[in-house]
Amino acid sequence: MGCSNNEIYRLILAFTMCLCLFVNNGLAGKMKIVEAPNTFGINNNILAQGNRMQARVLPSPVSGPAHLHRLAGKCFSLTESTYRYELCPFHNITQHEQSFRWNAYSGILGIWQEWEIENNTFKGMWMRDGDTCGTRNREAKVILVCSAHSKVAQVSEPSTCVYSLTFETPLVCHPHSLLVYPTLSETLQKRWDEAEQARYEGLITEQGYGNLLRDIFEDAGFLKSHKVKVKLPEAAVQWETHSSLEKCNEDFQKQQEEIERLRALLTHHNIPFHSQTDGTKGAGTTTMLQHLRGDAG
Repeated sequence: MGCSNNEIYRLILAFTMCLCLFVNNGLAGKMKIVEAPNTFGINNNILAQGNRMQARVLPSPVSGPAHLHRLAGKCFSLTESTYRYELCPFHNITQHEQSFRWNAYSGILGIWQEWEIENNTFKGMWMRDGDTCGTRNREAKVILVCSAHSKVAQVSEPSTCVYSLTFETPLVCHPHSLLVYPTLSETLQKRWDEAEQARYEGLITEQGYGNLLRDIFEDAGFLKSHKVKVKLPEAAVQWETHSSLEKCNEDFQKQQEEIERLRALLTHHNIPFHSQTDGTKGAGTTTMLQHLRGDAG
């Protein structure tokens, strides 16, 4: 017996509905749970806020040559193979895998931290404290190169979890655009001049000179400070105070014993002593000390 077109259509429709129910209910319990949800980019407004990438630390303040500050708040992208890299100077670097894999990576490669300085020149921008990568955090160095247009030109990974980005921009084409000394305040320039003079005269070693420069760059905000603030022990700060009544009585007893010992010593040497409380006490004390020292008088 043949089937009409309507019956065939109804059979296909019923089969499709059953298949959908099977996929939604039967396979749902066997799907792999994604522990870290895929963000597919930091600017994806469809995702809930809780699913977006979370930075470990805040970026450092904008620093360095003033003409580069205009890069703050801007972002530049580069797509290589299946990855899209986004550099936001003085903010962070992100990587987004352009893939439909369930575990496609999208995360932070580094957050703006400090400059790399060498020979009075800003050599690169360090972005650190990125996403976890094994036993360490990802980090990236941005190298600034002269070009007619501002763009991310190249991205590489010289070592595991350490990235290198080449950022081209006309802002660094002037031969003095990346010099460090002109960006310092007069006070810090004076400190650098003094350190340079001390090195020239042989008063400090090369290591000492380098330490002085690092202090200057930290005070200027170019480098993150690694100085450790040592807090003096409380006992050293309060050395003149007594911690308790018992300690006070103990100290008073020791002072009394010392007074008696000095009295006995003076009596033994037939030296008169008086316990005045007026202005003549100082003179008596001076005479006593002179006799004890064996001074003539």
